[in-house]
Amino acid sequence: MIYMIKVLRGVLICGIGIILSLNANAQARQLRKTDSVFALIKQHIATKNADAIYNLADVRFKRSIQHGDFNDFLARELFPLGIVRKDSLISFVNNVTAAYRVQFDAVTMLLTISLSENDKLSYFKLEPYKETSVNKPSLVSSNNQMASPFDKVVDSVIRKYIQRSNTVSISVAIIKKGTTHTYNYGEKRKGKGDMPNMGTLYEIGSITKTFTATLLAWYVNEGKLSLNDPITKYLPDSVAANLAIKDIKLVNLSNHTSGLPSLPTNFSAQKNYNDANPYKNYTGEMLFSYLKNCKLRSRPGSEYAYSNLAVGLLGIILERVTNKPYEQLVSEIICRPLGMKSTLQHLYPLIAPRAANVYNEEAKLTPYWDFDALAACGSLKSTINDLLIYTKANMIKSDSKLSKAFELAHKITFNNGDTQVGLGWHVIKVDGISYLFHNGGTEGSSSFLAYNVEKALAVILLSNAGTSTDNTGVNLISKLQ
Repeated sequence: MIYMIKVLRGVLICGIGIILSLNANAQARQLRKTDSVFALIKQHIATKNADAIYNLADVRFKRSIQHGDFNDFLARELFPLGIVRKDSLISFVNNVTAAYRVQFDAVTMLLTISLSENDKLSYFKLEPYKETSVNKPSLVSSNNQMASPFDKVVDSVIRKYIQRSNTVSISVAIIKKGTTHTYNYGEKRKGKGDMPNMGTLYEIGSITKTFTATLLAWYVNEGKLSLNDPITKYLPDSVAANLAIKDIKLVNLSNHTSGLPSLPTNFSAQKNYNDANPYKNYTGEMLFSYLKNCKLRSRPGSEYAYSNLAVGLLGIILERVTNKPYEQLVSEIICRPLGMKSTLQHLYPLIAPRAANVYNEEAKLTPYWDFDALAACGSLKSTINDLLIYTKANMIKSDSKLSKAFELAHKITFNNGDTQVGLGWHVIKVDGISYLFHNGGTEGSSSFLAYNVEKALAVILLSNAGTSTDNTGVNLISKLQ
């Protein structure tokens, strides 16, 4: 008994596009909005008012399912269950998707909902509630020797993540007062017993956006671009003719204030669309076709709204300016100078064996994500080794051109009191202390990177499971700072 509606499929499965809540107040506000819609749904279940539930949905939801079909489902599968006797929030994933345990007279169900940008229902899934095993039956293997109090603190936090039934491996790097600590837990391939190491490749999802921001800063410092350049300066005339996008600046693409949505409305129209690999066939032609007629959701520069589309478009502009593909720009400007030999977009045959298998939130094997036009928003793979190099280079200033690009990318370009963003990098506060931060998530990977120069503390987590590492990263920082 499962009914699920995905209105814009990429939005709901694009973990790379959802940022950790940057402020507890912002998260609480979004949860209150979602709870209020859930409360209305419960009221309408009690009165068996299918029309009222349907009217809570946004336009795209209604396009995806006919009114009559939706009402028939509710009349057949939901209303016969009776009224809701008891309910509880199970999870609120990525500050977007809320799952509620809903108890009826004779059965308990799981209702999962998400809201669109205009606070309308965009996702609705009803299924039997299943109690899941919280922990694996035996202790997961690790190279943590538990030789020091520091090791034991790390283990106490990481165990809460890796012992869960839907995680497989996690690699950890911590920089504390100039000393580097690394740990590996679990296995690269479930059931094989092959522990990851410093050179194991993982998808890093939206941490990719910090590389894109660095490229932008580099070319700004070189005088090739200006942060205040209108994006229309770098787009085909047929696209630039859309007056709706004329006020978007390059900086707005990087700090998520462009007014563009998370993903374009034609995202799921790509050839051979597949939820398990959603970005693979979204082309530049499709992107420009969308931009020719798109409308913005807010005035550029005025509101923060996380957008994979915006950063993907920034990557396209960088490619058009340089006549080089995104992966080559990352390699030439960032990776080669720093000696990062395992950060790349495409897994070529010689390096592919070092990549961990990836598993979704149900611990089922899933493919790596492939990217076309939107590569700059989340396509990179990397290792703990390389991200340590990258993080140290971000933390330590020098006179190099790359260091100056990092410095520019760190400067705050948007601050509304709740949210602070530089170029790509966000600011989170842990126990009142600010950290530059980005996370990442694909269908089968989760990553976390945060650092504070004054505290001389950095935490990097790479996991081959879709289960978020955000809370684990924040808890580690809280314990170690």
